[in-house]
Amino acid sequence: MQTTRLISHKNMRTAQVVLTLAMAAGIRPAAAEDTPSRVQKAVAVLNKLTDSSGHDITPQQIASADCVAVIPGFKKGAAVVGVSFGRGFISCRNGDNWSAPAAVTLEGGSVGVQIGGETIDIVILSLDKDRRSKLLSDRFTIGSDASAAWGNGKSAHGDPNAKILFFGRTKGAFAGFDLDGTSLKPDDSGDKALYGKPIKNSEIVESASAPTVAQPLVSKLTSLVHSESASGK
Repeated sequence: MQTTRLISHKNMRTAQVVLTLAMAAGIRPAAAEDTPSRVQKAVAVLNKLTDSSGHDITPQQIASADCVAVIPGFKKGAAVVGVSFGRGFISCRNGDNWSAPAAVTLEGGSVGVQIGGETIDIVILSLDKDRRSKLLSDRFTIGSDASAAWGNGKSAHGDPNAKILFFGRTKGAFAGFDLDGTSLKPDDSGDKALYGKPIKNSEIVESASAPTVAQPLVSKLTSLVHSESASGK
């Protein structure tokens, strides 16, 4: 029993050191001041992952989604510590329209040492409206709050029961990574940069108006749904 306590305490201290090193190494990008450019990057990611090649996200999948999160430049296992981090935005369906985007972070980590890191553009589709309140809460963790699957890359599989789908793109062949333990959380500084005040993600999605800087992201999601509706006629 004593040995177990010592190991547990040691693991906690190791995790704290890893997170401290990650912060010092600059894994977290600048927050509020980079929010407008991050919106532009999110639109670019959607353009790439929904192009006409048909290898990634189809308009039908976007049209079936309740919420869509876009994380441009997710850093996987960067800077010699196995901590992964990225910032982006989430928008949800309100009837025939998409909501104003709320800022989010995507985080995952391990205490394993990794040499170098990989930058991945990620789009997350939530297909289950019943999970929306949890998805917009203080923490939504893959594995405990919901199962998820990769929709593309070497790790993709056609699980008909998967309600959370991840799509990724990086330079070279995209293999994906283990999603369990990855958490989606509100990015308070990003929200404040967009809306000029502290505001909850649930409030943004339910009733906020998208600021001018965020309109291109909403317009892109709307155009994808409209293109699917037109093709289905």
